[in-house]
Amino acid sequence: MSQAVTEVNTPAPVRPSAPRRAASPWTSLAVLSSGLLMTVIDGNIVTVAMPAIQADLGFSATGLAWVVNAYLIAFGGLLLLVGRLGDLVGRKRMFVSGLGLFTAASVLCGVAGDPGVLVAARALQGVGGAMTSAVVLGMLVALFPEPRERAKAIAVFSSVGAAGGALGTFLGGALTETLDWHWIFLINLPIGVAALVAAVRVLDNDRGAGLGQGADYPGAALITGALMLTVYTIVTAAEHSTGATASLAATSLLLYVAFALRQARTARPLLRLRLFRSRVLTGANAVQILMIAGMYGFQYIGALYLQRVLGFGELRTGVAFLPAPLAIGVLMLGLSAKLIGRFGAHRTLLAGLALITLGLALLGRLPADGSYVLDVLPAMLLLGTGFAAAMPAVTGLAMGSAAEEDAGLASGLFNTTQVVGGSLGLAVLTTLAASRTQTLTGQGADALAATADGYRLAFWVAAGISAAGLALAAALLRPASSPNGR
Repeated sequence: MSQAVTEVNTPAPVRPSAPRRAASPWTSLAVLSSGLLMTVIDGNIVTVAMPAIQADLGFSATGLAWVVNAYLIAFGGLLLLVGRLGDLVGRKRMFVSGLGLFTAASVLCGVAGDPGVLVAARALQGVGGAMTSAVVLGMLVALFPEPRERAKAIAVFSSVGAAGGALGTFLGGALTETLDWHWIFLINLPIGVAALVAAVRVLDNDRGAGLGQGADYPGAALITGALMLTVYTIVTAAEHSTGATASLAATSLLLYVAFALRQARTARPLLRLRLFRSRVLTGANAVQILMIAGMYGFQYIGALYLQRVLGFGELRTGVAFLPAPLAIGVLMLGLSAKLIGRFGAHRTLLAGLALITLGLALLGRLPADGSYVLDVLPAMLLLGTGFAAAMPAVTGLAMGSAAEEDAGLASGLFNTTQVVGGSLGLAVLTTLAASRTQTLTGQGADALAATADGYRLAFWVAAGISAAGLALAAALLRPASSPNGR
């Protein structure tokens, strides 16, 4: 009896619960890419729908620009800050929170019936997009520590981002023409919810270093203000006088100087200035600014050329841009990583930038009576091929030179230079095109011919910007004798 009682009362041995099996790095990459795809598509989907938004909500010509500017200023201004905060509070937490905010803001954009509501919702989208995008590359670097696998992952990730840009142009035209402009935002709801659920279930938890390890709030205020003012100065340059623009630029510079002095003296800096001692990381970000400026100019000015010169409708314009993302996707997935593995990131980057420069120069010859197949498509394929080679290469150079504890910050910095490059390219090229067209029209030239001439000037300048990026890459990113290339 006592034996039985003893057996009954003796607790069964407790088996340790099996830890949750970590998801495959490639599954995690798919989740990260879905979040990137949504934000990239949204950044481009608005372009084609702008006339419909203006007609429906009654935006003024200058007010309409804030549908784009509100997003860019919030997005570009916060990338560096939230990238660092991701290192401190956990990158998964930042990514998931950003997805939730972006999705909710997208719904608010979709139901907006007032210009002020739409602009405010777009700013919230920019905040959510920054939170999502800033930490993604840092998470990717942690998922793929081995160089060859990392190169493949970066190629996949870059192809998603590049394809999303042109896909946004296509979806913007298709949804606006077949339904209405509200759906360009509401489409983010099912995508965002699915990505959010997958991120919570699939991505590994990371604790972060803790807010006490670098939460420099005065420094955060300075750099966020500097970046927001920089993007604001760029995107509103056409609306201000030269003196006002110079004053804004000078104020931005003063904020950057104050931030640098703060980081050099504080015990726990938000941005470790030693990050910029890496020749490769600094050079890769500088090259990216120039490359993205040229490519963003192609996407925006190219869409205007198709619509205003060749007379394409919204849907036809979107379809016309599809060869670029298809070329980028196929080449990035099947060839880019192999090229980098065989020839190195530096040579692959130089070849890609050379093709981009050539493609933009070809667009500088577009006539007023041009043909899409003969004049636009060949240049578009050159640009797609060049970007497919250059983007993974420059991404790998930038992120590969950052230490693990700085990966989130380096990711935020890399995304920030993308926004600055895109904003700079858009502001400079559209201003030059409009000024040239206005001058020729004032001299009595035909309106269509003057418009085409303005776009040609913009493409020639874009080719010059890309050529400057090529020269900079050749000078700064050549392989060094040291193992880390610093």
